[in-house]
Amino acid sequence: MLETLSKVFTDNPLIVSFAVVGAAMYISYVISDRFTKGRIHGSAIAIIIGLMLAYFGGITTGGEKGLSDVSIFAGIGLMGGGMLRDFAIVATAFGASFDEIKKAGVRGVVSLFIGVVLSFVVGVGIALAFGYTDAVSLTTIGAGTATYIVGPVTGAAIGATSEVITISIAAGLVKAILTMVGTPFVAKYIGLNNPRTAMVYGGLMGTTSGVAGGLAATDPKLVPYGAVTATFYTGLGCLMGPSVLFLMTKAVFG
Repeated sequence: MLETLSKVFTDNPLIVSFAVVGAAMYISYVISDRFTKGRIHGSAIAIIIGLMLAYFGGITTGGEKGLSDVSIFAGIGLMGGGMLRDFAIVATAFGASFDEIKKAGVRGVVSLFIGVVLSFVVGVGIALAFGYTDAVSLTTIGAGTATYIVGPVTGAAIGATSEVITISIAAGLVKAILTMVGTPFVAKYIGLNNPRTAMVYGGLMGTTSGVAGGLAATDPKLVPYGAVTATFYTGLGCLMGPSVLFLMTKAVFG
């Protein structure tokens, strides 16, 4: 019986990967709803579960590709590869409307650039503190601090190692969780109580899941406004990370 199941899983790796990811997402959202009351978004919990599974796969097989080194989960290597990752990013961008961001005015647009650059600078500082000095690693980790999507996109474009890309994802995940948890506590102090400030806040923070989860815990009516600028933040970060920000980092650190 076990041999038959193993053969079926091995012969249909991509289908198995979709099933595993689907189960992980379901469990993540159940944990989010029941144990955090939505304060920590399900997508962030799913990423934590994914990192744990990757670590388990690595130490079990001694391989370098995480869970996909286990033969029955080989399809995860394809599903998590650049092709589907980039498809997901493009699909996210198609969900944004430029007409909506214009409602935020100049402040909304400016907040996008300030948010990306500020997060990047903080991330580069953290990377330096941990001993990274080359421009590729600094740029990748800095981009990951913007969001956990911008990090791997930037790293793949400029040739970062898988270790550095993983660190960039972890940095973005920490930011997302802090944004989810912290938003309800700071909302009243920063006037986060109307659509315009929600758009500016989404542009400054950038992490879509973090902003959506934080605003949902603050006022669910603000979620669409914050999420729309946060989505543009991701797109802007993916454009600036491997180009302008990388060239600036390379000029400074060589």
